[in-house]
Amino acid sequence: MADQVRIGVFLLAAGFPGADHGEALSSAVDAAVAAERAGFDDVWIAEHHFMSYGVCPSAVTLAGYVLGRTRRIGVGTAVSVLSTWHPVALAEQAALLDRVSGGRFRLGVGRGGPWIDLEVFGTGLDRYENGFVEGLDLLVAALGQERVAAEGPTFRFREVQMVPRPGRPMRPVVAATSPGTVQVAAARGLPMLLGMHIGDPDKAALVEAYAGTAVACGHDLAAIPHVAAGVAYVADTTGEAVAAMKESLPRWLAPGLAGYRPVDGRAYVPKDAGAYADLLCRLHPVGSPEHCADTMLATIERTGVRHLIYLVEGAGDPAMTRRNIARLGAEVLPRVRASCGPASLPAL
Repeated sequence: MADQVRIGVFLLAAGFPGADHGEALSSAVDAAVAAERAGFDDVWIAEHHFMSYGVCPSAVTLAGYVLGRTRRIGVGTAVSVLSTWHPVALAEQAALLDRVSGGRFRLGVGRGGPWIDLEVFGTGLDRYENGFVEGLDLLVAALGQERVAAEGPTFRFREVQMVPRPGRPMRPVVAATSPGTVQVAAARGLPMLLGMHIGDPDKAALVEAYAGTAVACGHDLAAIPHVAAGVAYVADTTGEAVAAMKESLPRWLAPGLAGYRPVDGRAYVPKDAGAYADLLCRLHPVGSPEHCADTMLATIERTGVRHLIYLVEGAGDPAMTRRNIARLGAEVLPRVRASCGPASLPAL
């Protein structure tokens, strides 16, 4: 059954060399529409600033546009960078999109990094290093309460009424790449978004660490649907798929990863693009339809995570991205769904 597992696409609006920014953004929108047509459950949009790794600076804005272009599919942010957003403003945007979409919007947030974004937007390094938990708690309060006020070190304001209210309970998904963030999410019973840079054993370890804290805090693990990200590309054979990704991914990754600029004088050494592309091909469903389905099922089995989202733009060509989505929908998703167990997945 389709509700036994959720499988979505993860869109960066990747800025491949030579591609116009408008083309990259239009291609992402077209990919979202194609994902709905292909039977995916949701689309998740990334947010980046001042770099070609992803040319979408506002995931909530693009999510709103995609919601208007689609009718069924869930649309979320993976992630909105909380360190450069005011939590109440982000809660307002999330509630607005939830209302006008009939409940199809999903909010994902993350700490972000110590990047120049903090300088440009004036939130500063302290907001990244020390203000994330305060901002997350304020965001959760603004999504869940009719009125909200703040008396913290970062946010201070008199009580205000939250308008509009979400049409349903909204609990943000939290990008978790460090043990500290895992514990923050677990203590609050917020689902995690696990990144594509780690494999199943590391994802499973984070889920296990989360579970201990969440249970101790009285949360029901069965009601917390974590999300795991990866890369997916399907071809007639696994060799063909891997060769295509190893040729295309470094063309995007090399300039894209170099775009991260620290806010202060700390050193930053980007990942080696070729080695990272090789890692992504080994960790994730890049291969024949059978290989892709088996890899997805293995991730579900090893990690216990039943909501998977996949970067599908790796070929760097809009037409190839749409073909990849169509083939994944026709040849891979049915195999995965047919093999899943009887447990249903709670909605985000």
